[in-house]
Amino acid sequence: MKLLISNDDGIFALGIKTLADTLAIAGHEVIVVCPDRERSATGHGLTLHDPIRAEEVTGIFHPTVRAWSCSGTPADCVKLALGALLDRFPDFVLSGINHGANLGTDVLYSGTVSAAMEGTIEGIPSIAFSLTSFTCKEFQPAANFARDLIAHLESQPLVEMLLLNVNIPPIPAAEIAGVKITRQGLRRYFDTFQKRVDPRGKTYYWLSGEALQDLDQPEHLHLPPEIETDVQAIKRNYITIVPLQFNMTSAIGVFGLKDCGIEGVKISRDS
Repeated sequence: MKLLISNDDGIFALGIKTLADTLAIAGHEVIVVCPDRERSATGHGLTLHDPIRAEEVTGIFHPTVRAWSCSGTPADCVKLALGALLDRFPDFVLSGINHGANLGTDVLYSGTVSAAMEGTIEGIPSIAFSLTSFTCKEFQPAANFARDLIAHLESQPLVEMLLLNVNIPPIPAAEIAGVKITRQGLRRYFDTFQKRVDPRGKTYYWLSGEALQDLDQPEHLHLPPEIETDVQAIKRNYITIVPLQFNMTSAIGVFGLKDCGIEGVKISRDS
Protein backbone atom coordinates (compact mmCIF):
# COMPACT_ATOMS: atom_id res chain seq x y z
CA MET A 1 0.00 0.00 0.00
CA LYS A 2 0.92 3.64 -0.33
CA LEU A 3 1.50 5.16 3.12
CA LEU A 4 2.05 8.81 4.02
CA ILE A 5 3.83 9.30 7.35
CA SER A 6 4.24 12.50 9.34
CA ASN A 7 4.95 13.42 12.97
CA ASP A 8 5.51 16.35 15.30
CA ASP A 9 8.95 15.34 16.63
CA GLY A 10 10.72 16.30 13.42
CA ILE A 11 12.56 14.69 10.52
CA PHE A 12 15.41 13.34 12.66
CA ALA A 13 13.21 11.67 15.31
CA LEU A 14 13.94 8.01 15.99
CA GLY A 15 10.22 7.19 16.16
CA ILE A 16 9.43 8.16 12.58
CA LYS A 17 12.58 6.50 11.24
CA THR A 18 11.70 3.23 12.97
CA LEU A 19 8.12 3.36 11.72
CA ALA A 20 8.97 4.31 8.13
CA ASP A 21 11.79 1.77 7.80
CA THR A 22 9.72 -1.06 9.30
CA LEU A 23 6.86 -0.43 6.87
CA ALA A 24 9.21 -0.05 3.91
CA ILE A 25 10.87 -3.39 4.73
CA ALA A 26 7.37 -4.90 4.88
CA GLY A 27 6.96 -3.93 1.21
CA HIS A 28 4.84 -0.78 1.42
CA GLU A 29 5.45 2.38 -0.60
CA VAL A 30 6.36 4.89 2.12
CA ILE A 31 6.43 8.67 1.79
CA VAL A 32 7.54 10.82 4.72
CA VAL A 33 6.63 14.50 5.02
CA CYS A 34 7.30 15.94 8.45
CA PRO A 35 8.51 19.09 10.19
CA ASP A 36 12.14 20.15 9.91
CA ARG A 37 12.26 20.51 13.70
CA GLU A 38 10.22 19.50 16.72
CA ARG A 39 6.69 20.92 16.60
CA SER A 40 5.11 19.17 19.59
CA ALA A 41 1.86 20.46 21.10
CA THR A 42 1.06 22.61 18.06
CA GLY A 43 -2.40 21.10 17.77
CA HIS A 44 -4.04 21.58 14.38
CA GLY A 45 -2.33 24.87 13.67
CA LEU A 46 -1.71 25.91 10.06
CA THR A 47 0.82 28.32 8.57
CA LEU A 48 -1.08 31.12 6.81
CA HIS A 49 1.16 34.20 7.02
CA ASP A 50 4.52 32.73 6.02
CA PRO A 51 5.65 30.57 3.10
CA ILE A 52 5.92 26.82 3.63
CA ARG A 53 9.16 25.36 2.37
CA ALA A 54 9.78 21.68 1.68
CA GLU A 55 13.10 20.05 0.87
CA GLU A 56 13.53 16.45 -0.22
CA VAL A 57 16.02 14.65 2.01
CA THR A 58 18.07 11.50 1.55
CA GLY A 59 20.22 9.27 3.71
CA ILE A 60 17.93 9.22 6.75
CA PHE A 61 15.46 6.44 5.98
CA HIS A 62 15.38 3.08 4.21
CA PRO A 63 16.52 3.53 0.56
CA THR A 64 13.00 3.00 -0.81
CA VAL A 65 11.48 5.76 1.35
CA ARG A 66 10.94 9.20 -0.21
CA ALA A 67 11.11 11.95 2.39
CA TRP A 68 10.58 15.70 2.62
CA SER A 69 11.45 18.07 5.45
CA CYS A 70 8.84 20.82 5.82
CA SER A 71 9.03 24.19 7.56
CA GLY A 72 5.40 24.02 8.68
CA THR A 73 3.32 22.36 11.38
CA PRO A 74 2.34 18.67 11.36
CA ALA A 75 -1.04 19.57 9.82
CA ASP A 76 0.79 21.69 7.21
CA CYS A 77 2.93 18.68 6.32
CA VAL A 78 -0.04 16.45 5.56
CA LYS A 79 -1.88 19.21 3.69
CA LEU A 80 1.20 19.92 1.59
CA ALA A 81 1.78 16.24 0.87
CA LEU A 82 -1.80 15.64 -0.23
CA GLY A 83 -2.12 18.87 -2.17
CA ALA A 84 1.28 19.28 -3.81
CA LEU A 85 3.86 16.54 -3.28
CA LEU A 86 2.01 13.28 -4.00
CA ASP A 87 0.63 12.21 -7.36
CA ARG A 88 -2.33 10.46 -5.72
CA PHE A 89 -3.81 10.06 -2.26
CA PRO A 90 -2.25 7.39 -0.05
CA ASP A 91 -4.14 4.41 1.32
CA PHE A 92 -3.37 5.51 4.89
CA VAL A 93 -2.02 8.57 6.66
CA LEU A 94 0.11 7.61 9.66
CA SER A 95 1.61 9.86 12.30
CA GLY A 96 4.38 9.07 14.77
CA ILE A 97 5.72 7.16 16.43
CA ASN A 98 5.49 10.01 18.95
CA HIS A 99 8.03 10.12 21.77
CA GLY A 100 5.55 10.42 24.66
CA ALA A 101 1.92 9.61 25.37
CA ASN A 102 -1.11 11.05 23.62
CA LEU A 103 -3.78 9.86 26.02
CA GLY A 104 -7.12 11.34 26.99
CA THR A 105 -7.36 15.08 26.50
CA ASP A 106 -3.77 15.19 25.19
CA VAL A 107 -5.31 14.73 21.74
CA LEU A 108 -6.56 18.33 21.81
CA TYR A 109 -2.99 19.66 21.90
CA SER A 110 -1.16 16.93 20.03
CA GLY A 111 0.55 17.68 16.72
CA THR A 112 0.86 13.93 16.21
CA VAL A 113 -2.89 13.40 16.40
CA SER A 114 -3.58 16.52 14.33
CA ALA A 115 -1.40 15.28 11.47
CA ALA A 116 -3.43 12.08 11.36
CA MET A 117 -6.69 14.00 11.74
CA GLU A 118 -5.84 16.01 8.62
CA GLY A 119 -5.86 12.74 6.71
CA THR A 120 -9.23 11.80 8.17
CA ILE A 121 -10.67 15.17 7.17
CA GLU A 122 -9.60 14.40 3.59
CA GLY A 123 -11.37 11.03 3.69
CA ILE A 124 -8.25 8.90 4.21
CA PRO A 125 -8.09 6.29 7.01
CA SER A 126 -5.52 7.60 9.48
CA ILE A 127 -3.68 6.36 12.56
CA ALA A 128 -1.63 8.18 15.20
CA PHE A 129 0.97 6.14 17.09
CA SER A 130 2.58 7.13 20.39
CA LEU A 131 5.05 5.43 22.72
CA THR A 132 3.98 6.39 26.25
CA SER A 133 7.40 7.40 27.57
CA PHE A 134 9.71 10.37 27.08
CA THR A 135 12.76 8.37 28.14
CA CYS A 136 12.35 4.98 26.44
CA LYS A 137 13.96 4.85 23.00
CA GLU A 138 12.90 1.34 22.02
CA PHE A 139 10.39 2.03 19.24
CA GLN A 140 10.57 -1.32 17.47
CA PRO A 141 7.72 -3.06 19.36
CA ALA A 142 5.45 -0.12 18.50
CA ALA A 143 6.58 -0.15 14.87
CA ASN A 144 5.99 -3.89 14.64
CA PHE A 145 2.46 -3.42 15.97
CA ALA A 146 1.87 -0.64 13.43
CA ARG A 147 2.99 -2.99 10.66
CA ASP A 148 0.65 -5.75 11.88
CA LEU A 149 -2.27 -3.34 12.38
CA ILE A 150 -1.89 -2.00 8.84
CA ALA A 151 -1.86 -5.57 7.49
CA HIS A 152 -5.06 -6.33 9.42
CA LEU A 153 -6.81 -3.19 8.19
CA GLU A 154 -5.76 -3.93 4.62
CA SER A 155 -7.76 -7.17 4.74
CA GLN A 156 -10.54 -5.84 7.00
CA PRO A 157 -11.03 -2.13 6.29
CA LEU A 158 -12.63 0.26 8.77
CA VAL A 159 -16.42 0.38 8.47
CA GLU A 160 -16.45 4.18 8.69
CA MET A 161 -13.99 7.04 8.37
CA LEU A 162 -12.14 7.23 11.69
CA LEU A 163 -8.87 8.32 13.20
CA LEU A 164 -7.37 5.61 15.36
CA ASN A 165 -5.34 7.01 18.25
CA VAL A 166 -2.93 4.25 19.31
CA ASN A 167 -0.76 4.33 22.43
CA ILE A 168 1.83 1.64 23.10
CA PRO A 169 3.34 1.01 26.55
CA PRO A 170 7.15 1.34 26.72
CA ILE A 171 7.87 -2.30 27.56
CA PRO A 172 9.19 -5.35 25.68
CA ALA A 173 6.68 -6.93 23.30
CA ALA A 174 6.54 -10.09 25.43
CA GLU A 175 5.24 -8.05 28.39
CA ILE A 176 2.41 -6.26 26.53
CA ALA A 177 -0.90 -7.51 27.93
CA GLY A 178 -2.77 -7.25 24.64
CA VAL A 179 -4.78 -4.76 22.60
CA LYS A 180 -7.78 -2.85 24.00
CA ILE A 181 -10.37 -0.78 22.17
CA THR A 182 -10.88 2.05 24.64
CA ARG A 183 -12.59 5.40 24.99
CA GLN A 184 -10.88 8.75 25.40
CA GLY A 185 -10.03 9.40 29.01
CA LEU A 186 -9.18 12.46 31.07
CA ARG A 187 -5.69 13.83 31.59
CA ARG A 188 -4.91 16.90 33.64
CA TYR A 189 -1.59 18.55 34.33
CA PHE A 190 -0.12 20.43 37.24
CA ASP A 191 0.95 23.44 35.22
CA THR A 192 3.60 25.84 36.43
CA PHE A 193 4.89 28.95 34.70
CA GLN A 194 8.53 29.64 35.51
CA LYS A 195 9.20 33.35 35.48
CA ARG A 196 12.60 34.21 34.03
CA VAL A 197 14.52 37.25 32.85
CA ASP A 198 16.39 37.30 29.54
CA PRO A 199 19.85 38.88 29.04
CA ARG A 200 18.18 42.15 28.07
CA GLY A 201 16.26 42.33 31.32
CA LYS A 202 12.86 41.44 29.86
CA THR A 203 10.58 39.00 31.65
CA TYR A 204 9.38 35.80 29.98
CA TYR A 205 7.56 32.67 31.13
CA TRP A 206 8.32 29.00 30.52
CA LEU A 207 5.48 26.49 30.82
CA SER A 208 6.32 23.29 32.64
CA GLY A 209 4.43 20.73 34.67
CA GLU A 210 3.54 17.08 34.84
CA ALA A 211 0.50 14.88 34.43
CA LEU A 212 -1.60 14.28 37.53
CA GLN A 213 -1.93 10.61 38.40
CA ASP A 214 -4.96 8.60 39.58
CA LEU A 215 -7.62 10.98 38.32
CA ASP A 216 -11.17 9.66 38.39
CA GLN A 217 -12.17 8.90 34.83
CA PRO A 218 -15.54 10.30 33.68
CA GLU A 219 -18.39 8.09 32.56
CA HIS A 220 -19.42 8.18 28.92
CA LEU A 221 -22.96 9.09 27.93
CA HIS A 222 -23.22 6.42 25.24
CA LEU A 223 -20.69 3.73 26.16
CA PRO A 224 -20.95 1.18 28.99
CA PRO A 225 -18.59 1.56 31.99
CA GLU A 226 -16.83 -1.73 31.25
CA ILE A 227 -15.17 -0.04 28.26
CA GLU A 228 -12.09 1.42 29.88
CA THR A 229 -10.47 4.73 29.05
CA ASP A 230 -7.09 4.78 27.36
CA VAL A 231 -5.66 6.26 30.57
CA GLN A 232 -6.85 3.24 32.56
CA ALA A 233 -5.88 0.51 30.11
CA ILE A 234 -2.36 1.79 29.44
CA LYS A 235 -1.59 1.39 33.14
CA ARG A 236 -2.30 -2.32 32.77
CA ASN A 237 0.22 -2.55 29.91
CA TYR A 238 -2.34 -2.77 27.10
CA ILE A 239 -1.92 -1.18 23.71
CA THR A 240 -4.88 1.21 23.57
CA ILE A 241 -6.86 2.18 20.47
CA VAL A 242 -9.37 5.02 20.62
CA PRO A 243 -11.49 5.75 17.52
CA LEU A 244 -11.76 9.54 17.11
CA GLN A 245 -13.78 11.79 14.81
CA PHE A 246 -13.38 15.43 13.85
CA ASN A 247 -17.09 16.27 14.28
CA MET A 248 -17.23 17.40 17.91
CA THR A 249 -20.92 18.32 17.96
CA SER A 250 -22.59 17.37 21.24
CA ALA A 251 -25.94 15.71 20.40
CA ILE A 252 -27.17 16.17 23.96
CA GLY A 253 -26.04 19.79 23.81
CA VAL A 254 -28.08 20.43 20.65
CA PHE A 255 -31.32 19.21 22.24
CA GLY A 256 -30.47 20.79 25.58
CA LEU A 257 -30.01 24.20 24.00
CA LYS A 258 -33.27 23.82 22.10
CA ASP A 259 -35.09 22.88 25.31
CA CYS A 260 -33.77 25.90 27.20
CA GLY A 261 -35.20 28.24 24.58
CA ILE A 262 -32.04 29.86 23.25
CA GLU A 263 -33.51 29.95 19.75
CA GLY A 264 -36.16 32.27 21.15
CA VAL A 265 -33.69 34.95 22.23
CA LYS A 266 -34.77 38.16 20.54
CA ILE A 267 -32.41 39.70 18.02
CA SER A 268 -31.82 43.39 18.54
CA ARG A 269 -32.52 45.36 15.39
CA ASP A 270 -30.87 48.52 16.74
CA SER A 271 -28.36 50.10 14.41
